[in-house]
Amino acid sequence: MVAVPDSHSLALFAAAALALLLIPGPAVLYIVAQSAQHGRLAGLVSVGGVHAGTLVHVAAAAVGLSAIIVSSALAFSFVKFAGAAYLVYLGIRRIVAREPAERIETPEQPLARLFRQGVVVNVLNPKTALFFLAFLPQFVDPDRAVWPQVLVFGLTFVVLGFMSDGLYAIAAGSLAKWLRAKRRVVAYASGTVFIGLGVSAALAKRG
Repeated sequence: MVAVPDSHSLALFAAAALALLLIPGPAVLYIVAQSAQHGRLAGLVSVGGVHAGTLVHVAAAAVGLSAIIVSSALAFSFVKFAGAAYLVYLGIRRIVAREPAERIETPEQPLARLFRQGVVVNVLNPKTALFFLAFLPQFVDPDRAVWPQVLVFGLTFVVLGFMSDGLYAIAAGSLAKWLRAKRRVVAYASGTVFIGLGVSAALAKRG
């Protein structure tokens, strides 16, 4: 029997996933903060990092690891608080960082760091694991092999997420020049966003 989802289920999933993706959430706020402070390219790199992290959740869901994390209180708590601590750390560092007298242009390293941060933020985001456990299974046909369907749905979600989050990054990046003139305000605002995301992640519940 064919293991991949049928076209009807895939279309329904794509429509539902897109509706959810267009609603600003933690990942969107993270991307917008990076794009507004560092520019459009930095925002797009952050999008890439976030959805590289999503691929980890896709692979985990395909082999059932996400189910273990969500069903185990200890594993869930570890992932939740590790992610929350990392976000709070990023927020505090951004708020207390001093503005250098002369900025040295080294684009490769900052962009690589932004990408890695995006990966870590989403890998340690328990809400992403909960999404794949609570939402995606509704579209899986139990009479077919499960993991190929999860893989197709997951990759579809990543592609749609990259497109929708990319639009947010471009929109925020278009305001970057104006926001750079208010660098300290942006630093405090984006730092507050990261700390808020950390608190939100810490309050995420199982189930």
